[in-house]
Amino acid sequence: MAVGASKQILCVGTGLTTPFGDADHPFPAGLAEEHSLLFVPSVSEAIHLLTQRPFSGLWISEQSLPEVGQLGGLLLSSTMLSEMPQGVALLDEHHRVLWANRRLQLWAEGNEVPAGATLYEMLGNPEIMGPDFCPFHTAMATGNESTSTLQDCHNRYFQIHVASVATGGIPNVVRASSTGTIDDAVASTAVAADEANFVPRHLIVTIGDITEEILQQQKLEAIHKAGRELADLRPTEIFMMEVDERIELLKENIRHYLRDLLNFELIEIRLLEQATGNLVPLLSVGIDQHAADRKLYAQPRGNGITGYVAASGMSYICQDVVNDPLFIPGVADSKSSLTVPLILHDQILGTINVESFEAEAFSDSDLQFLEIFARDVAFALNTLELLVAQKANTAQQSCDAIHSAVALPVDEILNDAVNVMEGYIGHQGEIVDRLRRILQNARDIKQTIQQIGQRMTPLEAVPVGMKSEQHALLAGKRILVVDEDSSVRDDAHRLLERYGCIVETAHEGKEAVMMVRGSGGEGSYDVIISDIRLPDFSGYQLMCRLGEIMSRVPMVLMTGFGYDPGHSIVKARQAGLHPKAVLFKPFRLDQLVEVVETILEVNRKEAAV
Repeated sequence: MAVGASKQILCVGTGLTTPFGDADHPFPAGLAEEHSLLFVPSVSEAIHLLTQRPFSGLWISEQSLPEVGQLGGLLLSSTMLSEMPQGVALLDEHHRVLWANRRLQLWAEGNEVPAGATLYEMLGNPEIMGPDFCPFHTAMATGNESTSTLQDCHNRYFQIHVASVATGGIPNVVRASSTGTIDDAVASTAVAADEANFVPRHLIVTIGDITEEILQQQKLEAIHKAGRELADLRPTEIFMMEVDERIELLKENIRHYLRDLLNFELIEIRLLEQATGNLVPLLSVGIDQHAADRKLYAQPRGNGITGYVAASGMSYICQDVVNDPLFIPGVADSKSSLTVPLILHDQILGTINVESFEAEAFSDSDLQFLEIFARDVAFALNTLELLVAQKANTAQQSCDAIHSAVALPVDEILNDAVNVMEGYIGHQGEIVDRLRRILQNARDIKQTIQQIGQRMTPLEAVPVGMKSEQHALLAGKRILVVDEDSSVRDDAHRLLERYGCIVETAHEGKEAVMMVRGSGGEGSYDVIISDIRLPDFSGYQLMCRLGEIMSRVPMVLMTGFGYDPGHSIVKARQAGLHPKAVLFKPFRLDQLVEVVETILEVNRKEAAV
């Protein structure tokens, strides 16, 4: 009768060529009459056929059972193995694939395993990444398990675990179903395994797809490398750069890594101005200009997600901008956003915000990666600030040395010039004009040195865009300091000129009067600072003499604590000295600046009247 494929039985046994077997290995009664029989001489060939086509049963001769070893147990579990999320394969002693489950065949792009193919060939000859570069040889030769990692041409990564299988064992003869799996035993024969003479003949290989894990690891390593490069501003690269150029270099590196490494296209970075809480824009890519320019503050309400993150120091994923009460639109048609703080040593420096045109575009992995990168950005900003500060400090020391060597001698030239000029006023105009040019040239020399020093020693390098308005009132103001002590005069130059003041000095009251007169009298100096006890005058007496050539004297008096034998301060206050226009020596920078700013503010208010 006609027999379909579903009635076919696979027969395994050396020397079997007919449905009747032989005297030593007869078939069960009726088996040949009810089924179509296919004969193969070895278990290896049988396993290969079982993976390629359906059979209704499997018959194994007693003679072939020792070869099967533990194979029967594997076949009994083939249904479970086929559905495992990991790949499973059985290899022969030549590392050829005898059987592979469905998962492994899917990784082989669903192609049938060619007869005699190795596992490497099945997976497209992937690159062996180690640690064992010969895992099959190791397991077969030593009987020990071995592990290695493979990378295929599609950039997938597989971890393989190889274990050897002995040829001994007590298998069951089983019948295969139409799906190629094993249903139940139709015969059973026990063959004792000689464990003492164990010889590995087959390999069991389990394979896991670790692509996501490897790619995550590679991405983390790339982020850490990018972070190091952000902060690694080599001297050869930045030696000739100005501060703004260094900041632009850092911004370009940040932009590059956020887009090319983390695949974020819509980016906004803001830096926190500690004094005001203002979140100043540093970098924006793909953000609407109106949104990039708007004022935001580190406050949990009314300042969007960026303000909330800057205030709380906690990252925030917005999966749906429409239903998120904190979100303020920054990009037209954006659907989700991810915002993390820039933190260094528990101090919040600012925020990084990225957005997407897709809803729920950001995962926990994106959050982890961006938080790691944000720490590197904060560190890079701090490193840049330290580099600039170091350069500023070095330049400041150089400028201080120049001032120490030049500023006071130039003041001596000014003092001598106005003294000589006093004797020629009203007599020889040409000499007075020459003396005035000497005065102007001397002042120009000092101002040039000062301007160069200011360019070399910026007060604030980072964050960019945070130009401090603090002490802006001092810039360009002319200050006259009168004191016999050269260290006081030198300190005045060093402390005030860093804020843009134009400082000149005199030794005594008479010189101070000539300096004021020689500089035009009224409005010649914005602030005049004098010791209460000069070689020729008291501070009060100087104030009175200056009052003869100035309608209002912007006076500040200096004294040691409790030292005012002539009651200069009391008399000066009665004559109009501002209540806060007193400095106690030795004075600190903040005290000096505060007093000078007080007088400048008084000047401004009186000029406005």
